[in-house]
Amino acid sequence: VVVMPSDAPAIKRDRVAADGAEIVIVGTASDERQQAAESIARDRGLSLIPPFDDDRVIAGQGTIGLEILDDLPEVTAVLVPIGGGGLASGVATAIKAIAPGVRVVGVEPELGADARDSLARGEIVRWSAEQVARTIADGTRTQALGRRTFAHLRAHLDGIVTVTEAEIAAGVRLAAERSRLVVEPSGALVVAALAYHPEAARPHGDDGPIVGIVSGGNVDPADFRRYLETPLPG
Repeated sequence: VVVMPSDAPAIKRDRVAADGAEIVIVGTASDERQQAAESIARDRGLSLIPPFDDDRVIAGQGTIGLEILDDLPEVTAVLVPIGGGGLASGVATAIKAIAPGVRVVGVEPELGADARDSLARGEIVRWSAEQVARTIADGTRTQALGRRTFAHLRAHLDGIVTVTEAEIAAGVRLAAERSRLVVEPSGALVVAALAYHPEAARPHGDDGPIVGIVSGGNVDPADFRRYLETPLPG
C-alpha cells in the first residue's frame, strides 16, 4: 500500500500501480499522508515505511555517499537535493564520517526552502502545504524536516543553496541536451545549482571533481516537453 498526495504526477501514480501496489490518495499536506499511512498500517497489521525521517531509511540512502567515495576518492564536493532530508542526511553523514574535508551542499527550490530556514534559525521551520505546492519539484514538497533529518543536516551539511523555478526547468533541459538524461525537476535541482550557482560547490574557487546527485527521472511527458522548450535563464 502506497499513500500518495493528490498532486503527485500521473507518471508516478501509474508506475506505482504498474508494480502492483495499492494506491491511497490523500490531500497535499504532509500530516494527511502520515496519518493515513499510520492508520492503514495499524488497521491492516502492516509495517510502516517512513519516507525520510527513519534511521534505516537514512542509513540506506547514505550508501550513495559510500559509493561516491569508492568510485571517486578525489571528490571535493557533493551536491544533493533536499526534500524531507533523508537522502541529504544519509549522504552527508556517510561522507563526513570518512572524508570530512569533502564539502556537502544541499539544494532546495526557493519555493520550498524549509530546510534552509530551519538551519538558519536553529529549529525546525514548517512551511504550509500551499507554499510548497508552488514548486515544480514535486519530490521536495515536504513541509518540514523530521527530527532526525534536521539533526543530521545541522551536524554535517556545509550549506544550502536555493534555485528558482526557471533554473529548475533549465536543469531538466540541460540534463537532456548535454547528458541525454531524462530528469525530473526534483532531480534537476543539482544541475540547476551547478549551472547557475557554481560558487555553492566551490566557495573559494577550489579545483577538483564535484558530484551532483540526480535523484529521479519520473516526469510526465507533457511537462518534460514544456521544460525542454523553456528558455534558459541568462
